[in-house]
Amino acid sequence: MKGYRIKPGARFALTEFDPDDTGNYNKDDDGKAKAKAATAERIVTLDQLQERLYANGSRALLIVLQGMDTSGKDGTIRSVMTGVNPQGCTVVSFKAPSAEELSRDFLWRVHKQVPAKGQIGIFNRSHYEDVLITRVHGWISDKEAERRFGQIREFEELLVEQGTAILKFFLYISKDEQKARLESRIRDPDKRWKWSSGDLEERKLWDGYMTAFEEVIAATSTERAPWYVVPANRKWYRNLVVAELVVQALTAMKLSRPPAPKGVNFDRLHIV
Repeated sequence: MKGYRIKPGARFALTEFDPDDTGNYNKDDDGKAKAKAATAERIVTLDQLQERLYANGSRALLIVLQGMDTSGKDGTIRSVMTGVNPQGCTVVSFKAPSAEELSRDFLWRVHKQVPAKGQIGIFNRSHYEDVLITRVHGWISDKEAERRFGQIREFEELLVEQGTAILKFFLYISKDEQKARLESRIRDPDKRWKWSSGDLEERKLWDGYMTAFEEVIAATSTERAPWYVVPANRKWYRNLVVAELVVQALTAMKLSRPPAPKGVNFDRLHIV
């Protein structure tokens, strides 16, 4: 998993990563089956860790999912978080900001959505849209983008200092894979509701987005709020990588079981 983590302050190129990578798993049906089995094991562990996080109530976990259209943000949430108790998990999708949100600083709408202690919060897109789409379309200057990079680092540092662990995932698919997934949406009646003509317009800006992602990730991957470039052409491997890293983050919290109420002798307690 360390190979997918972007080191703080490191310059990198997405071309250094293979979106079709499957780690130690073969790309055939056997490798897929083994990866799915490994993912299922981690989902069971995740369920146990999330219950302890909820019961302990001293820490929180924020998961940020970014990626191009069809990269699998919804699918990752649906697959990896399938065993999590809904009481302890919130999902927030950030769309185009409203007039009220535009009248305030760009982090205002984000800060009020961060998970409370005891919770896992998932951002399906996030505050990073304000330094991605805004740059690609030329809505903010490079100088303003640099200022926002610093504000994002400080914002995330504040969350970490208050007990929130942060994992940021860039779900990396190839342009050819996106084409195949967009075509699948057209052919499948059950998926057509996801279709947007805007997806094709954004696809024309692919190279600009890749450059923007490289710059944003390099500028905001820190020791305590790291970015991971997750190979996402193979959905089953994407799910495994994310599940493994979430389990690692929760395990690292070393959360203890909450103590039993004082003054109760459970050995002698009798319920009629």
